[in-house]
Amino acid sequence: MTAPPLPSADRGANPAAVLLRAVLAHGPVARGTVAGLTGLSPAGISRHCAGLARLGLLTTRPARGHPAAGRPRAELDIATNRHSVFGVHIAHHFATLAELDLRGRVRAQERVPHADAEPERVLAGLAARLHRFRRQRLPGRIPIGLGVACGGWVDPDAGMIVDHSSLGWHDVAAGPILSELTGLPTRIDGHARALAAAEALFGSARDSESVAHLFVGNVVDAAFVSGGLLHRGPGSAAGTVAHLPLGDPRTPCACGRSGCLETTVTDWAVTAAAGADMSIVDLVAAAVSGDGAARTALLSRAQTVGRAAALLFDLVNPELLIVTEAGIAHLPECLAALRAEITAHSRGRVDAERRVLPSSFAAADVLAVAAGAVQLDALYTDPHALSDRLAPAGVHHTRADSTSSGHVFSTKAAPSQE
Repeated sequence: MTAPPLPSADRGANPAAVLLRAVLAHGPVARGTVAGLTGLSPAGISRHCAGLARLGLLTTRPARGHPAAGRPRAELDIATNRHSVFGVHIAHHFATLAELDLRGRVRAQERVPHADAEPERVLAGLAARLHRFRRQRLPGRIPIGLGVACGGWVDPDAGMIVDHSSLGWHDVAAGPILSELTGLPTRIDGHARALAAAEALFGSARDSESVAHLFVGNVVDAAFVSGGLLHRGPGSAAGTVAHLPLGDPRTPCACGRSGCLETTVTDWAVTAAAGADMSIVDLVAAAVSGDGAARTALLSRAQTVGRAAALLFDLVNPELLIVTEAGIAHLPECLAALRAEITAHSRGRVDAERRVLPSSFAAADVLAVAAGAVQLDALYTDPHALSDRLAPAGVHHTRADSTSSGHVFSTKAAPSQE
């Protein structure tokens, strides 16, 4: 994530990206409106629109409500029927395979349980399953690449899962391995950062330049955006909040200390505390159905997460805090409890109703969105940097070459899919 949602053209941002993100946020939209939103000149807009249309990223549509007489007006929109991205989210018990369009909408997904704990075998199995997934799902779309997301410490520059305590993975070159096995250009990042980027592109953070994102699942991670820039730190190690001393002080942690946040609020900790031999999905379903013990367990987690979030507010004072957590996604009382704890414990004056939000994405889609957003963020940061992967308008995809890192394209003109 290297630019604000709608950066000004005079701030040195990539002008093609500025235009593309303006259309993403407001399209279908008239060119004159884009000029007002971005500060780009009419000539610059025409030039960049032509280039982005050739890459199959922009399309024009008849303006809504234009008069029947006279020359019909056209509006710019994101072309969603030509390209897609694939995603792999690696969780503790399973992986999620997905295909997303260029508006970040999940077109298809499936869950693949881990048959093995060994990372190389897990990744090889996912690559094989992804080949089948690609053949079965929307074969006419042209894939830009593969996004990979997971929890823990992830270094995108190295393509490395540096440390994932829940999986027990250390220094796993997941990006290069999956790129070689799938033949798709692959990018990898932590899911908290990926979801922060997705919120800026497709969700609640479109108009915010400072955002904190907190992910609570089988791991606990955070991401911080300031001035529209994602803070990574050396080795992309920023966002490690799992061991903040905010958990139950009686509970030992694998790190050797006690009372770490992760020991109290992760999915496995909450289901264990509820005395239930079930998954977090089942626990949430029970709470929604009125099970008092399940509801109490999820409310307790929301309160603890709220105290951690209050600390984040005091540290970085973001415009928005977005929390991705199962109870908050499904139970209004969990969101209310989260906000109440932040209000009570933050030393600032936090308008929690306005500044503390749940994920913008449906709970069933959030892992898929995280994975796809790793590639989509790169596209909307610098579309021309990915031009070698984009099929020009009028060129259609015939098949993916599973033995190389490229794709085979037909040069036969195809009818417009827009």
